[in-house]
Amino acid sequence: MRVLLTTTSYQDTPGEHHALLESQGWHIHRERGPLPEARMLELAGEFDAFLCGDDEITKAVLDKALPRLRVISKYGIGLDKIDVEECTARRLPVLFTPGVNHTTVAEHTFCLLLALVRNLVDSASAVRAGQWKRMTGREIWSKKMGIVGLGRIGQEVAKRALAFGMEVHGMDIYWPEPFARENGVTRHEGMESLIAAVDVLSLHANLSESTRHLVRADRIALARPGLLVVNTSRAELVHMPDMIAALDSGAVGGYATDVLDEEPPPADHPLLRHPKALITPHIGSRTYESVPRQAMRATLNLVNFLNGAPDVIQANKFA
Repeated sequence: MRVLLTTTSYQDTPGEHHALLESQGWHIHRERGPLPEARMLELAGEFDAFLCGDDEITKAVLDKALPRLRVISKYGIGLDKIDVEECTARRLPVLFTPGVNHTTVAEHTFCLLLALVRNLVDSASAVRAGQWKRMTGREIWSKKMGIVGLGRIGQEVAKRALAFGMEVHGMDIYWPEPFARENGVTRHEGMESLIAAVDVLSLHANLSESTRHLVRADRIALARPGLLVVNTSRAELVHMPDMIAALDSGAVGGYATDVLDEEPPPADHPLLRHPKALITPHIGSRTYESVPRQAMRATLNLVNFLNGAPDVIQANKFA
């Protein structure tokens, strides 16, 4: 049994998942992902299972990987890099790990927001460089936060926003009515209404064709001047040229993101040195608490599936 392991946080963080994986007696080939399609094409065809992160598993990769490949076990919940429709058509199970990282990602969302409004990185960096640079920030108390996607992560963000004294607005096609009613979340049917109503926009939607470029020029034009945008979901939810233009004009007062359209980014990526951008290297779920939870669930999914045990969480269903 040959398994391709690509996710770096899985490999870099201590936890019981390592012992469980090693105990199976499989051959584990380790790579430092996320891997582009070209590298996946080089590797495909030699493995019975993928234990992957955000590697590009396209139709071409599946063409080469099958029929040997028996299962894909995704570390995490984002499946947009995997051609799930093609996997389903070929009856290839795609396993994933919902419900293990919502607390960690919600905390990182507020880490980014607070750092943005209080100029934390610039201020701390100046002090470290020997400068006493006292910058004036802003409060988030009484501000309005709009949350796109009120699943597990979005709900945890809402709880924290309420604890900071913010007013919470939300949008989701699967509206969590009991949660919204209990927490006083104002519902919006579309992005146009939501973006016009809030001071902070926090993105927690899955990436699909319907959510790609949710934040773009025509919608930014409806927002209050100086809107703050926080993205701990997927880079492609934001149309990057429109975001750069909005930051330059002041229509958006700051963009804090944990995700980029290319990771790691090229040295000339326009956000890297933008004074109104704050970027972290896709670490929203990378904590010593969250990584072992995700890694153990991904490993259990893989081990149980290959051993015929029922405790697996499968994203795609076969007719």
